Amino acid sequence: MAKLGFLGLGIMGYPMARNLRRAGHDLAVWSHSADKARKLAAEEGAVFCTTPQQVGAAAECIFLCVGDSKMSEQVILGPDGIIQGARPGTVVVDASTVAPSTSRSIGAQLSAKGIQFLDAPCTGSRPGAEGGTLTFMIGGDQAVFEKARPFFEPMGKQLYYCGGPCAGLHAKLTQNLILANLLQAFNEGIVLSTKAGVDPKLMLEILNNSAARSGLIAFKAPYVFARDFTTNFSVKWMHKDIKLMLESAEEQHIPLPLTNLTEERFRAAIMQGLADEDICSTIKVLEGATGVLVKAD
Repeated sequence: MAKLGFLGLGIMGYPMARNLRRAGHDLAVWSHSADKARKLAAEEGAVFCTTPQQVGAAAECIFLCVGDSKMSEQVILGPDGIIQGARPGTVVVDASTVAPSTSRSIGAQLSAKGIQFLDAPCTGSRPGAEGGTLTFMIGGDQAVFEKARPFFEPMGKQLYYCGGPCAGLHAKLTQNLILANLLQAFNEGIVLSTKAGVDPKLMLEILNNSAARSGLIAFKAPYVFARDFTTNFSVKWMHKDIKLMLESAEEQHIPLPLTNLTEERFRAAIMQGLADEDICSTIKVLEGATGVLVKAD
C-alpha cells in the first residue's frame, strides 16, 4: 500500500480521505480545523499532522480539497506548506476548484522543485464523496495521472483525463456553469407553475418525462419540496465557482450573459443569509419576491 496524504477535511474532504484510508493506504492528514484531523486519525488510524509541511514529508502522493484559490496556494506554497516538506518525485493532486491562473502558477513553482502536480477538481457533492463515486476531471501530465490513477479509485468511479495543466479545472467550471444556470431555470419555472396552480410534484413528473429532464432537477427538487436545505454543495462555494467562470471567460474574451445573471441571483441569496445552505435554497430569493412557497408532501 502507498503512503498518501490528504489536506482539507470539510464536507467533501473528510469522506474522501476516509475512503483512502479504508482502501488500506497509509494516510497522513491535516485540516485547518485540527479537530477534524484528530478525529480521522483516531477513528480510522490515519496519522495526524500539525502542518501541511509534515504531510508533504510523509507522503508520496498528496491530495487536497480546500475552499478557494487562496487556501490552495497557502496550503501548497506557504511557509508551512507542502512544498517545504515534499521530496522530488512527489505527486500533489489539487481536487479543489480554484482559479486556473492560480493553479498554473502553483504547478510551475512545484515543478521547479521537482514535484509533480495535477489539477483534479471533482463533482458529486457529499453523497458522491461518502460513497466513493465522485467524478474527477484531471489536468496535467498524462503519465503522472496514470501513476496516480490507483489512488483516485477509492474516491471516484469516473476519471476523465482532460488534457494539460488546468484542463481539469476548465472542464469543472464548464460543468458547474451549466448546473448553476439550470438551477436558476428550475427556480423560475417551478415558481411560475406553482403560482399558476400546478402541483409541484406533478410539474416535476412532467419535467422528468420530457426533453427538459435534468439529473440535477430530479435530485434537487424533492429537497425543495420538503423544505430541506441541508448542505450538499453550499451557495457560497457555487458562487465562488461562478466568479471563477466569469474571470476565465473574461480572460478568453467570451461573453457569458446568462451566467452573469445567475451570479446576481447567488449574490442575492448570500445577502439574504443563505451562504451556508445548499444551492437549492437559492429558490428562496424568487419565492420571497413573489410570495410563493414551493412545497409538497
